[in-house]
Amino acid sequence: MKQPKYRKVIEGAEALSLGISIVVAILIGVGLGLWMKSIFHQAWLLWLGVFWGVAAAILNIYKAYQKQKRELDELAKDPRYKNYYDQSEDDLDKFER
Repeated sequence: MKQPKYRKVIEGAEALSLGISIVVAILIGVGLGLWMKSIFHQAWLLWLGVFWGVAAAILNIYKAYQKQKRELDELAKDPRYKNYYDQSEDDLDKFER
C-alpha cells in the first residue's frame, strides 16, 4: 500500500499543534487572569487565570495521549503485529536474576 505523499508533514503538523495548543492555553489563562485582576483589583485572580491555563494545557496533553493510545490499541488488533511484544519486561527479568 502506497503511503500518502505528505504523510510526514501532516504528522509533524499534528505534533506541532499540541505544543502550540499548550502555549495558547496558558497564554489565554494568563490573559483572563490579568483581565480579572484589572477589573476586580484582586491580585490572586491573576494566579487563578494561570491555574486555569495550566489546567487547560494538561487537559490538551491528556486528550492527545488518549487519542494516541486509541490508535495504538487499534494497531495492536492487527494480526500482522500479533508477534510483537513489550521487550522491556524481558529486560527487567534479566536484571532481577
